[in-house]
Order: sequence, then C-alpha cells, then structure tokens
Amino acid sequence: MANIEELVDSLARDATPVKPAPHPLMLSLGWVAGAAVYLVASLWISGLRPDLMQKLHEPWFVAELVSLTLIFIATSLSAAVLAFPDLHQMRKAALAPAGLFAIFVIVLFFAWRADVPPAPLPVHDFECTASITLFSLLPAVWTFLAMRRFASTHYRWAGSIALLFAFSIGALWLRLHELNDSIIHVIQWHYLPMLGIGLAGWWMGKRLLKW
Repeated sequence: MANIEELVDSLARDATPVKPAPHPLMLSLGWVAGAAVYLVASLWISGLRPDLMQKLHEPWFVAELVSLTLIFIATSLSAAVLAFPDLHQMRKAALAPAGLFAIFVIVLFFAWRADVPPAPLPVHDFECTASITLFSLLPAVWTFLAMRRFASTHYRWAGSIALLFAFSIGALWLRLHELNDSIIHVIQWHYLPMLGIGLAGWWMGKRLLKW
C-alpha cells in the first residue's frame, strides 16, 4: 500500500501542468480580431472603392455587407466549437452558419430583384474568385494551425467551416474594394464559389484535422 502511495506521489510530482483550453468564444474572438486587423490593413493598402459612401445609402448593399459580416463571425464561432470533441456543449453555435447562409441567399435574391435595369457586367470574371481565394490563404492557414491544437471529432465539418470563415473575409474585402455594381457578377464569381470552398474544406479537414 505504501509503495502505491509513493508511486502516486511520484507521478503527481513529475506530471507536467496542462494549460486549460480556451473557451470557444474566446478562441473565436481572437480569430475575429486577427481577421479584422488583416482586413483593415489590406483595405488600407488596396484602398476602398471610391463610391463606398454612396453605396452605403443603398439598403440591399448594406444588407449584403451586414449578412456577410455575420457569416464571417458565425463561421468563426462554429469553427472554434467544432475544434472540440464534444462541441463544448454548444451545438447550436456550431450550426449557426446554416441559418445565416439562408438569410444571405434571401438578401442576394432581393438585391438581384432590385437591380433594375441590371448594372453592366465588369470586363473580368474569374479574377474575382482568384483574388478572394488568394486573400483567404493567410486566414485559412492560421485557422487550421490553431484548430490542430485541439481534438476535433467533426474534422470534415470543421475543415469546411474553417475555409468558409477564411473565404468570407476575402469576399468582404473584395466587396469593399472592387468598383462593381453587377449583383449577377457578385453572385456568380464572389459567392457561388463558396460551395466549392466548402467541399475543399471537407476534404482538407480529414487530411489536416484528423487525429
């Protein structure tokens, strides 16, 4: 009995203290703050669209920006929750982006209906998708690196949401930077690629987040 007690005492003395994992909300706030700094710095370098103040008087443009910002925040919280094996008992937070994406689709539909006569299409097309993707690389890398420190059991969903979080930052940057009024172009080359990004994240989650 004494030997067992001595063994327990020895193991307790030799044990390395483990730092508690942060709450998903704090983890998410850190990602959002980092992304906000990244976004502001990028807009300072690239510049805002020259007609931004005028566009902010258009209700559907404002609604688009607000709903896209909410998606950016919700995907951040969802990714943080999905990083934990038990979702930190916050299943509703993990599913929150689904409802916001539905609202986003409705906003884009009404913005398309309000675009009468339709604004002229810009001369470029896939360049917007490429720009958003390149802009999203840094947020995607830091989010995946942070999530690898945890033990997600929903790694496919976690990877998909993490990439959508990063892509939404890029989409918000380009919407504030690019001088473009064509909602058809925006839907086709800014937002529809989110479907492919989500699928890529589904694949990457298994490769990078499985433990």
